[in-house]
Amino acid sequence: MTLLTAFTLAAAVLVLAATPGPGVFAVVAHALSSGLRAATLMILGIVLGDLVFLLLAIYGLAEIADHMHVLFLALKYCGAAYLIYLGVQLWRQKPQMVPADIATTTASYRSFSSGLLITLGNPKVILFYLGFLPAFMNLQTLTQANALITACVVACVLGTTLFAYALAASRARHWFDHPSAQRGLQRTAGGILIGTGTLLATKTGSP
Repeated sequence: MTLLTAFTLAAAVLVLAATPGPGVFAVVAHALSSGLRAATLMILGIVLGDLVFLLLAIYGLAEIADHMHVLFLALKYCGAAYLIYLGVQLWRQKPQMVPADIATTTASYRSFSSGLLITLGNPKVILFYLGFLPAFMNLQTLTQANALITACVVACVLGTTLFAYALAASRARHWFDHPSAQRGLQRTAGGILIGTGTLLATKTGSP
Protein backbone atom coordinates (compact mmCIF):
# COMPACT_ATOMS: atom_id res chain seq x y z
CA MET A 1 0.00 0.00 0.00
CA THR A 2 1.42 3.36 -1.04
CA LEU A 3 1.35 6.43 1.18
CA LEU A 4 -1.09 8.10 -1.22
CA THR A 5 -3.44 5.11 -1.03
CA ALA A 6 -3.31 5.18 2.77
CA PHE A 7 -4.12 8.91 2.88
CA THR A 8 -6.94 8.46 0.37
CA LEU A 9 -8.35 5.59 2.42
CA ALA A 10 -8.11 7.68 5.60
CA ALA A 11 -9.91 10.60 3.94
CA ALA A 12 -12.70 8.35 2.71
CA VAL A 13 -13.14 6.73 6.13
CA LEU A 14 -13.17 10.18 7.74
CA VAL A 15 -16.03 11.37 5.53
CA LEU A 16 -18.00 8.19 6.13
CA ALA A 17 -17.34 8.16 9.90
CA ALA A 18 -18.35 11.80 10.28
CA THR A 19 -21.71 11.17 8.63
CA PRO A 20 -24.32 11.01 11.43
CA GLY A 21 -25.70 7.52 11.99
CA PRO A 22 -26.61 5.15 14.87
CA GLY A 23 -23.02 5.07 16.15
CA VAL A 24 -22.59 8.85 16.19
CA PHE A 25 -25.99 9.41 17.80
CA ALA A 26 -25.33 6.80 20.49
CA VAL A 27 -21.88 8.22 21.28
CA VAL A 28 -23.22 11.78 21.54
CA ALA A 29 -26.07 10.69 23.79
CA HIS A 30 -23.70 8.67 25.98
CA ALA A 31 -21.28 11.59 26.28
CA LEU A 32 -24.12 13.95 27.23
CA SER A 33 -25.51 11.60 29.85
CA SER A 34 -22.45 9.86 31.28
CA GLY A 35 -19.40 11.86 30.27
CA LEU A 36 -16.34 11.41 28.10
CA ARG A 37 -14.97 8.26 29.72
CA ALA A 38 -18.17 6.27 29.20
CA ALA A 39 -18.47 7.53 25.63
CA THR A 40 -14.84 6.55 24.94
CA LEU A 41 -15.55 3.00 26.08
CA MET A 42 -18.55 2.89 23.75
CA ILE A 43 -16.31 4.11 20.92
CA LEU A 44 -13.87 1.27 21.61
CA GLY A 45 -16.74 -1.19 21.25
CA ILE A 46 -17.85 0.37 17.96
CA VAL A 47 -14.30 0.33 16.57
CA LEU A 48 -13.81 -3.31 17.59
CA GLY A 49 -17.04 -4.27 15.83
CA ASP A 50 -15.92 -2.49 12.66
CA LEU A 51 -12.55 -4.24 12.78
CA VAL A 52 -14.28 -7.63 13.04
CA PHE A 53 -16.26 -6.94 9.87
CA LEU A 54 -13.25 -5.38 8.16
CA LEU A 55 -11.16 -8.49 8.74
CA LEU A 56 -14.02 -10.71 7.60
CA ALA A 57 -14.15 -8.73 4.37
CA ILE A 58 -10.37 -8.75 3.90
CA TYR A 59 -10.02 -12.50 4.38
CA GLY A 60 -13.03 -13.39 2.25
CA LEU A 61 -15.26 -14.69 5.03
CA ALA A 62 -18.35 -12.76 3.91
CA GLU A 63 -20.00 -16.01 2.87
CA ILE A 64 -19.57 -17.40 6.39
CA ALA A 65 -21.02 -14.21 7.84
CA ASP A 66 -23.96 -14.52 5.47
CA HIS A 67 -24.76 -17.95 6.90
CA MET A 68 -24.69 -16.42 10.39
CA HIS A 69 -27.54 -14.08 9.49
CA VAL A 70 -29.71 -15.35 12.36
CA LEU A 71 -26.97 -14.59 14.89
CA PHE A 72 -26.43 -11.09 13.50
CA LEU A 73 -30.18 -10.50 13.49
CA ALA A 74 -30.37 -11.51 17.15
CA LEU A 75 -27.45 -9.20 17.98
CA LYS A 76 -29.15 -6.40 16.10
CA TYR A 77 -32.36 -6.61 18.10
CA CYS A 78 -30.52 -7.17 21.39
CA GLY A 79 -28.43 -4.07 20.75
CA ALA A 80 -31.49 -2.04 19.75
CA ALA A 81 -33.45 -3.18 22.81
CA TYR A 82 -30.52 -2.38 25.08
CA LEU A 83 -30.15 1.15 23.70
CA ILE A 84 -33.89 1.76 24.10
CA TYR A 85 -33.70 0.42 27.66
CA LEU A 86 -30.82 2.80 28.46
CA GLY A 87 -32.78 5.67 26.94
CA VAL A 88 -35.89 4.93 29.00
CA GLN A 89 -33.83 4.60 32.18
CA LEU A 90 -32.11 7.89 31.45
CA TRP A 91 -35.41 9.61 30.68
CA ARG A 92 -36.89 8.50 34.03
CA GLN A 93 -33.74 9.09 36.09
CA LYS A 94 -33.67 11.92 38.58
CA PRO A 95 -31.07 14.65 37.92
CA GLN A 96 -27.62 13.70 39.23
CA MET A 97 -25.26 16.53 40.00
CA VAL A 98 -22.31 14.29 40.81
CA PRO A 99 -19.62 13.92 38.11
CA ALA A 100 -20.71 11.16 35.76
CA ASP A 101 -17.20 10.58 34.44
CA ILE A 102 -16.47 8.30 37.40
CA ALA A 103 -17.69 5.05 35.87
CA THR A 104 -18.00 1.75 37.72
CA THR A 105 -16.74 -1.51 36.25
CA THR A 106 -20.30 -2.54 35.42
CA ALA A 107 -21.06 0.78 33.74
CA SER A 108 -17.79 0.51 31.78
CA TYR A 109 -18.72 -2.96 30.54
CA ARG A 110 -22.18 -1.75 29.54
CA SER A 111 -20.74 1.17 27.60
CA PHE A 112 -18.28 -1.04 25.73
CA SER A 113 -20.75 -3.84 25.01
CA SER A 114 -23.47 -1.48 23.79
CA GLY A 115 -20.97 0.06 21.35
CA LEU A 116 -19.95 -3.38 20.13
CA LEU A 117 -23.57 -4.44 19.65
CA ILE A 118 -24.30 -1.34 17.58
CA THR A 119 -21.85 -2.55 14.94
CA LEU A 120 -22.22 -6.33 15.25
CA GLY A 121 -25.98 -5.90 15.04
CA ASN A 122 -25.62 -4.57 11.50
CA PRO A 123 -24.22 -7.29 9.18
CA LYS A 124 -24.56 -4.85 6.27
CA VAL A 125 -21.33 -3.29 7.51
CA ILE A 126 -19.40 -6.24 6.07
CA LEU A 127 -21.12 -5.66 2.71
CA PHE A 128 -20.08 -2.02 2.98
CA TYR A 129 -16.44 -2.98 3.46
CA LEU A 130 -16.61 -5.50 0.61
CA GLY A 131 -17.81 -2.74 -1.69
CA PHE A 132 -15.56 -0.06 -0.23
CA LEU A 133 -12.15 -1.69 0.04
CA PRO A 134 -11.76 -2.86 -3.60
CA ALA A 135 -11.68 0.81 -4.61
CA PHE A 136 -8.38 1.14 -2.73
CA MET A 137 -6.75 -2.29 -2.91
CA ASN A 138 -6.90 -5.74 -4.42
CA LEU A 139 -8.27 -7.95 -1.64
CA GLN A 140 -7.10 -11.12 -3.37
CA THR A 141 -3.43 -10.08 -3.29
CA LEU A 142 -3.52 -8.09 -0.04
CA THR A 143 -0.49 -8.83 2.16
CA GLN A 144 -0.57 -9.24 5.94
CA ALA A 145 1.27 -5.93 6.34
CA ASN A 146 -1.24 -4.05 4.18
CA ALA A 147 -4.13 -5.69 6.02
CA LEU A 148 -2.65 -4.45 9.31
CA ILE A 149 -2.16 -0.95 7.89
CA THR A 150 -5.77 -0.91 6.65
CA ALA A 151 -7.07 -1.99 10.05
CA CYS A 152 -4.97 0.68 11.78
CA VAL A 153 -6.20 3.40 9.40
CA VAL A 154 -9.85 2.44 9.89
CA ALA A 155 -9.51 2.13 13.68
CA CYS A 156 -7.61 5.41 14.11
CA VAL A 157 -9.82 7.50 11.83
CA LEU A 158 -13.10 6.02 13.06
CA GLY A 159 -12.07 6.26 16.71
CA THR A 160 -10.73 9.82 16.40
CA THR A 161 -13.83 11.04 14.57
CA LEU A 162 -16.22 9.54 17.11
CA PHE A 163 -14.05 10.84 19.96
CA ALA A 164 -14.34 14.36 18.54
CA TYR A 165 -18.12 14.05 18.69
CA ALA A 166 -17.91 12.69 22.24
CA LEU A 167 -15.55 15.46 23.38
CA ALA A 168 -17.83 18.19 22.04
CA ALA A 169 -20.89 16.61 23.66
CA SER A 170 -19.16 16.02 27.02
CA ARG A 171 -18.09 19.67 27.17
CA ALA A 172 -21.61 20.81 26.39
CA ARG A 173 -23.01 18.85 29.34
CA HIS A 174 -21.11 21.05 31.81
CA TRP A 175 -23.31 23.95 30.79
CA PHE A 176 -26.24 22.26 32.51
CA ASP A 177 -25.65 22.71 36.24
CA HIS A 178 -29.21 23.48 37.36
CA PRO A 179 -31.43 20.46 38.19
CA SER A 180 -34.09 21.51 35.67
CA ALA A 181 -31.46 21.92 32.96
CA GLN A 182 -29.93 18.59 33.97
CA ARG A 183 -33.32 16.92 33.63
CA GLY A 184 -33.75 18.41 30.17
CA LEU A 185 -30.28 17.18 29.20
CA GLN A 186 -31.01 13.66 30.47
CA ARG A 187 -34.29 13.53 28.58
CA THR A 188 -32.63 14.79 25.43
CA ALA A 189 -29.91 12.14 25.70
CA GLY A 190 -32.51 9.51 26.61
CA GLY A 191 -34.58 10.46 23.58
CA ILE A 192 -31.54 10.18 21.33
CA LEU A 193 -30.76 6.70 22.68
CA ILE A 194 -34.36 5.57 22.20
CA GLY A 195 -34.34 6.96 18.68
CA THR A 196 -30.99 5.31 17.94
CA GLY A 197 -32.25 1.95 19.19
CA THR A 198 -35.39 2.28 17.09
CA LEU A 199 -33.32 3.24 14.03
CA LEU A 200 -31.03 0.26 14.56
CA ALA A 201 -33.98 -2.13 14.89
CA THR A 202 -35.73 -0.86 11.76
CA LYS A 203 -32.66 -0.11 9.63
CA THR A 204 -32.74 -2.05 6.38
CA GLY A 205 -30.64 0.14 4.10
CA SER A 206 -26.90 0.46 3.72
CA PRO A 207 -24.83 1.37 6.84
